[in-house]
Amino acid sequence: MFDVRTYVDCIPCLVRQALDSVRLVTDDETIHEELLRTVLRAISDMDLRQSPPTMGQRIHRLILRLTGQSDPYQDIKTAHNHLALQIYPTLKARVDHSAHPLHTAMRLAIAGNVIDMAVNTRLSDRHVHDGIDRALTLPFEGNLQAFSRTIAKAERILYLADNAGEIVLDRLLIEQMPTDKLTVVVRGAPVINDATMTDAETAGITDLVDVIDNGSDAPGTLLDDCSEAFRERFNTADAIIAKGNGNYETLSEVDRDIFFALKVKCSVIARDLGCPVDALVLKRSAQRPGAARGNIDPPA
Repeated sequence: MFDVRTYVDCIPCLVRQALDSVRLVTDDETIHEELLRTVLRAISDMDLRQSPPTMGQRIHRLILRLTGQSDPYQDIKTAHNHLALQIYPTLKARVDHSAHPLHTAMRLAIAGNVIDMAVNTRLSDRHVHDGIDRALTLPFEGNLQAFSRTIAKAERILYLADNAGEIVLDRLLIEQMPTDKLTVVVRGAPVINDATMTDAETAGITDLVDVIDNGSDAPGTLLDDCSEAFRERFNTADAIIAKGNGNYETLSEVDRDIFFALKVKCSVIARDLGCPVDALVLKRSAQRPGAARGNIDPPA
């Protein structure tokens, strides 16, 4: 299980993310320098026992304070939602005609996790298309049978969304589950390109299931920072699906039965999961006796 802390390998990524984000907002190099110096001081004093999303939250609050811009990625999120909506009908047909619809939908929903501006702010439409096209052939780690059994028995399912654009592809998986028992959760305020209620509405998720926000502006799920209403849903859910690296980094030590669904994007997560970068992973946090781990994917 992932040791929830910030590794030294994470620090260059946090610095790059800060600079990339502020450059989306302003060309003023004075502000770039001020942010960078402030972030470097904060990182030097950071308690590395905290998760990377904790520092990510601080960085984006600094950008808001320095620039007055609450959502530097707004235009990018809009573009990614539009792109995902364009390709959604084709992917939906692929799921519907698959011999294993749940498996295909899971692969494609996880493939949508490529739309992550925290990792790559120069993500092109071609990169997104290629990532999704490769989703049915990339290595897959996970136990779809255990996931299917758990979802079938659950009365209260919580689905923690990750990014804009990606949330459109989450529909493919959501539509394979009992929607009357499912609640989707988005961020409480903009941070990087993470999905908020506006993105859920654009994706059509609010027309399918109950959607709430978690009350937090962290690029992950920091339970102490989330609203009481969200924590009550989290604590009473029978099954939890958590998308993306940020949710894995913040929740993998939480004593709940969580299925983490993510595309592995960095060496730190890859080492922890024992799989290559770019692999698609469905990782259960609370493994049951005899639960299988490994590549068990049937043909899509």
